[in-house]
Amino acid sequence: MEGQFKILFDQMKLEMDKQTNSIFEKMNEKLEPLIKDNEMMKNKIETLEKKIEYLEKEKKRNNIVLFGLEEKNNSSSTELLQRVQEIFKSDLKITLEAIEVSKIHRIGLKKENKIRPILITFANNWKRNEILKLKKSLKDVYVTEDFPKEVLEKRRELKPKLIEERAKGNTAYLKYDQLIVKEGDQNKEKRKREQSTSPENNNQAKKLVGNNSAIKENRRNAFDLMRPRSNSVSNTPNRPN
Repeated sequence: MEGQFKILFDQMKLEMDKQTNSIFEKMNEKLEPLIKDNEMMKNKIETLEKKIEYLEKEKKRNNIVLFGLEEKNNSSSTELLQRVQEIFKSDLKITLEAIEVSKIHRIGLKKENKIRPILITFANNWKRNEILKLKKSLKDVYVTEDFPKEVLEKRRELKPKLIEERAKGNTAYLKYDQLIVKEGDQNKEKRKREQSTSPENNNQAKKLVGNNSAIKENRRNAFDLMRPRSNSVSNTPNRPN
């Protein structure tokens, strides 16, 4: 009786497994096209995001943002440009012609006790690059590149690490959305001293000294062996001709 129940149970289990597999196969058949479509959509979105990022970067490649220039009431774009021209002429010794500027305006809504930055779009990027190279010479204002929002967020995240590396004595700066670190001279000297005084290097130096001593001793022994032979040869009587 128990054997019959076991056979019946096994048959039921086998039938259930078949039905379950059949259900999964049908589900996979229906899901597979959806998965492929979803993957294609993801690829298209990634491609579009890259294109948007590239266009955004190209749009801003001729821009700079100037901070710290005091606002005047009812100031026109022409007056704003004239003030910027005067600053670049006096601080950077750069003559900026009006024809070299495509657009200039302040960014954001006007607020009390807050100076809005100025967005300057150049007709070509060589003048922009010239100004950025000399930006450290600016006295009462400063300029930066016009970064996309994502890049600005990344730079903010990297700022604490930048400060940390500079505190260590390293040369560190932000280049677009990356932190560039170059080891300082003091750290290089310190690393050299640590390497020269490390136990491993000392052991290697001792091994070299020991090997050199052994080589010298072997040479000395070889000369000692050769001397008796040379003496015996010189003391051998000449044979008669």
